[in-house]
Amino acid sequence: MQEWLTLLQCPKLGVATLHKLFQKLPSLLTLFELSNAQLIELGLSSAQIDYLTSSHDYSNVISYLNRNHIQLISIEDGNYPQALLNTARPPIVLFSQGNISLLNRPQIAFVGSRTPTAYGCEVTKYLAAEISRHGIVTNSGLALGVDAMAHQATLDNKGYTVAVMGSGHANIYPKRHEQLAKRIVDNDGLLVSEFMPFETPQSFHFPRRNRIIAGLSLGTLVVEAALKSGSLITAKYALEANRDVFAVPGNIFSDVSVGCHNLIQKGAKLVQTPADILTEYEHVIGKSMADVYQGESFVEIEKNNLADTTLLANVDHETTSVDVISQRSNLPVEQVLIELLNLEILGHINAVPGGYIKVHTNINNK
Repeated sequence: MQEWLTLLQCPKLGVATLHKLFQKLPSLLTLFELSNAQLIELGLSSAQIDYLTSSHDYSNVISYLNRNHIQLISIEDGNYPQALLNTARPPIVLFSQGNISLLNRPQIAFVGSRTPTAYGCEVTKYLAAEISRHGIVTNSGLALGVDAMAHQATLDNKGYTVAVMGSGHANIYPKRHEQLAKRIVDNDGLLVSEFMPFETPQSFHFPRRNRIIAGLSLGTLVVEAALKSGSLITAKYALEANRDVFAVPGNIFSDVSVGCHNLIQKGAKLVQTPADILTEYEHVIGKSMADVYQGESFVEIEKNNLADTTLLANVDHETTSVDVISQRSNLPVEQVLIELLNLEILGHINAVPGGYIKVHTNINNK
């Protein structure tokens, strides 16, 4: 472990350089066996050679890793994810806490807005729950919004989820997600980072994190994203790694739909139901999605699942005000408020700022 930590900390010895050396040497650890002349021949600077040939104290790092049961998985380790090896710039080391077998399990990445709409929240929870229910691991970046909802919905449905971080394990970011990170590990999930455990989050860390999210996955699903966002960077990495990109359509007047619509125009697969994703991986799942969903659209599933009431039909998957519901249903506001309360108690709608949204219920509850 000491030698891998030394490689990570060596000045200006970045992932790209280490990867080139990885292609030339039987092992990266061979660097510690070579003479100065041989290291110079490989292109290392005098500062890098001095660092590699000096002794360093990483006892605090090693102690932290051991205390918190965090494994250092190098690019030469048998547990290193094959999916990442098949990308252009795989991380040299993954600090992994939890169920490391997930690294080599089929995964779908969830990315999207840190401030999703009520519709985006509902779609994320619905799709993450269904995908995980079919045995595929969800993965995301532990960020606010879509990331966190994908992790939580997976855990709520007893599925497996991987969180890829843009900081070290000792500095969970955002801080408010410390409990979510703990819940992931406690429920047989996995926290992964390529950064040393005491590294703080930095803006330039997150594109690096995004390439891992995309690289671990069979495909990347974008739920809501502005035209310039980290989610589209992840989608770009997915395309570069020859992975699938999926996008959820949204409101044409919403800024957080523009990125998804742009991806769809460029060839990303439009997602209306979990089957739109799962049918791409029937060879992984081992069953036909046609048998499961029988061709139902999202709208048809909703009609079958939700209570057959006039009022409910007038509540959208985006925030709908009480006045609008009253106008659509031709019912007085007083009666609407009473029925909305009943529907909320039954779990068919949620109260949100400005009104209510319809909740998608599981297709197995027909």
